[in-house]
Amino acid sequence: MVNDGPGQAAPDRLEAVRELLNTWLIPNDTRTPEDRFDAYATQQHLAPPERDQIRRLRDELRIAVERPDDAPGILNGWIERLDVRPAVGPDGIGYQHRAGTVGQLVVACLDAVAAGRWRRLKACPDCRWVFYDHTRNAGKRWCLMTAGGPGGRSCGSIAKVRAHRRRTRGE
Repeated sequence: MVNDGPGQAAPDRLEAVRELLNTWLIPNDTRTPEDRFDAYATQQHLAPPERDQIRRLRDELRIAVERPDDAPGILNGWIERLDVRPAVGPDGIGYQHRAGTVGQLVVACLDAVAAGRWRRLKACPDCRWVFYDHTRNAGKRWCLMTAGGPGGRSCGSIAKVRAHRRRTRGE
């Protein structure tokens, strides 16, 4: 089981990016990293040539989420690689590309950056589950503070208990 409790979903097309990022996870029950990308690719009906590129995008976007200072370089690399370009449309500026699903995912990231939402996409430091921070000050740190159901893991509470025990032992 994974901590996908209420309030984890990202807005608009950024949710598709979050879902992709969470195809790599550390399940609560085993605590052993799992790569579930193949099942995702099958469910999304991704063509074999697209699969490798989207898996690579997933891996690099996870780095961008976990190390925000690396995000500009990673996203700029994908913009160049896929030749994503701004385009003026009837509702404002958007992006055009000829890169299929991987291009759509990159554009969702660019839209999130432009809207100031990218920084709210975070990875839990404990289980590394990617969640969207809906808090007013964007200060959420863990996926959940309380268990998200039977078998759920409350990473925030666990981290606070660990810190308390370290302090009381004098470490």
